[in-house]
Amino acid sequence: MGITKSEIYTKQQNEIAQIAKVIGHPARVAILEHLFKAQSCICGDLVEEIGLAQPTISQHLKELKNMGFIKGTIEGTSVCYCIDETNWESMQQVLTSFITQNPSSKNKNCC
Repeated sequence: MGITKSEIYTKQQNEIAQIAKVIGHPARVAILEHLFKAQSCICGDLVEEIGLAQPTISQHLKELKNMGFIKGTIEGTSVCYCIDETNWESMQQVLTSFITQNPSSKNKNCC
């Protein structure tokens, strides 16, 4: 598989693609949904809630944290995760501007 030439795309196009890649796994969507409901969460709770192994959950948390969707604080030997509200709002704005575009109805000869 070839390397993506991200430099030929706009900053917004690259950002939308990165967001889609991170939330493109159902386990990550489930983790985000759980964090929205719980307001905060310790990783062990996610293992029970999601039903995946601890290392798998940790890898998904790492991806979500690297993208800035979540943040974590260390409490003893556990890490408590929650939604990073500032970054989440920014991501919402990027996706909203993309998905609210309306296809042009001027071209009646298309499909």
